[in-house]
Amino acid sequence: MMVKLKIPNKLVITVSGLHGTGKTTYAKALSKVFGLRHVSAGEIFRKIAKEKGLTLQGLTKLAKEKKEIDELIDSRIKEEAKKGLVVIDGLLSAWMAGKNAHIKIYLFAPDKVRFKRIARRDKISYEEARKVTLEREKIEKERYKKFYGLDLDNLTIYDIVFNTDLLPVNSNIKILRDVIKEYIKARWG
Repeated sequence: MMVKLKIPNKLVITVSGLHGTGKTTYAKALSKVFGLRHVSAGEIFRKIAKEKGLTLQGLTKLAKEKKEIDELIDSRIKEEAKKGLVVIDGLLSAWMAGKNAHIKIYLFAPDKVRFKRIARRDKISYEEARKVTLEREKIEKERYKKFYGLDLDNLTIYDIVFNTDLLPVNSNIKILRDVIKEYIKARWG
């Protein structure tokens, strides 16, 4: 499904959204389609949690008090965005990539769908996924408001807001691919 198109040498696509919306799934697919690198803030966060011997909830709670954890992830995202030729996924990826981002995508899905996906991915019960996710997102919203002054409910920064529960994954990827292709053609010919 690789696209034959002249890709600008600094192209940066960001994929944001709440947990379980498919950020990493879609970012990986788009990076493959356009021949770009892929960087995941979530994977960086999970790696830090593992290195510190913490659960995701534990690191989330620690990050609420220590801005250094976010700064570590943010600096990596900013650095990768400056290099270009990348698809970056993460809740704050559009904000952190800033002016380097050409296309900013926000993914969403109904809560029930998100919690099912998280339960399947993390091999936990639906109820545990719901509880952990809602707690984590509440802390993150407070943290990003406190540290960055960001309102995560304000989606005006995004170019595309897309429901990942609309169609099967492959169909959704084709839709996003086509929109991005048209953008590249319009912007860079």
